[in-house]
Amino acid sequence: MKITEEFNNPSNISIEQDLQPFINDISITLSKRQSLLLNHININTKWKQHGITIAGGNGKGNQLNQLNSPEGIYVDDDHQTLYIADHSNHRIVEWKYGAQNGQVVAGGNGKGNQSDQLNYPRDMIVDKKNDSLIICDQGNSRVVRWSRQNGTNGETIILDIDCCRLRMDKNGDLYVSDWKKNEVRRWKQGERKGITVAGGNGEGNHLNQFDWLTYIFVDEDRSVYVSDYHNPRVMKWMDGAKEGIVVAGGNGFGNSLTQLSRPYGVLVDHLGNVYVADSSNHRIMRWCEGSCEGSVVVGGNGKGEQSNQLNYPTGLSFDAQGNLYVVDCLNDRIQKFDIDLN
Repeated sequence: MKITEEFNNPSNISIEQDLQPFINDISITLSKRQSLLLNHININTKWKQHGITIAGGNGKGNQLNQLNSPEGIYVDDDHQTLYIADHSNHRIVEWKYGAQNGQVVAGGNGKGNQSDQLNYPRDMIVDKKNDSLIICDQGNSRVVRWSRQNGTNGETIILDIDCCRLRMDKNGDLYVSDWKKNEVRRWKQGERKGITVAGGNGEGNHLNQFDWLTYIFVDEDRSVYVSDYHNPRVMKWMDGAKEGIVVAGGNGFGNSLTQLSRPYGVLVDHLGNVYVADSSNHRIMRWCEGSCEGSVVVGGNGKGEQSNQLNYPTGLSFDAQGNLYVVDCLNDRIQKFDIDLN
């Protein structure tokens, strides 16, 4: 997988404009989504082992039915739509449920730093209040907002940040992981610099450090979960904590049920169970709260392109029915694993 090294040196983080109001619509959407998931996911939930390709899967390329090393995903149940960070095509693609092709909704004008370009985007979320996408434009060390109403240009809202992933909590606060500074920062409405809420103590393997953090997840209590790629583990930082706790992995690189190998995407359900894209083991793991080992949810059948295999999975998401979506990065496709109701 091609990961760019073309980053600017970090400087003071700033926001060109105050973040627009997010709160009401996002709170309602997150609450609605959580309540729906409550009805579908529990400690015994299983998913069908053979996935369905719902985007890409037509080889590596830049046609509208292709992807090139996709990474992040956002499921918009309200519009029956997926948004995909098509990393090496330098674009964000919108893919309607059941469609044969996607549609470019941000970037897609070649790799670059102009307002109509992206440079190895890694992640994005939907800001429904402003009907826009917020995009982690990693290669340009910036976070941009892009209108969903035929937007042709992005607006930079955070500059000089080596962003890797981003999330938003129920209050509308924005969280961004910085892979160089090994920290997660949170911006409240009106703040210009944000505050560090996880890490920020240099590179390392202590409980207050990370070594190349990647994906993040924020729960209802504003605890931040972080995939600590090189350590390899998932850490939970409760709101206001000075250090994290290990909730998955932390036993060195490996493929046993107590280990992870280059963790990427992370999700947490309402019970506190942690789902991890265990990328180099080509599987998705679930770690029940307080457990010392995880279980394989899907994949784990070796690297491959069959429907029960994955090749370096990265992003993860649930829809409102509890179906699991996996960004199967090096197979250049998005796989949907239906919840098994039997």
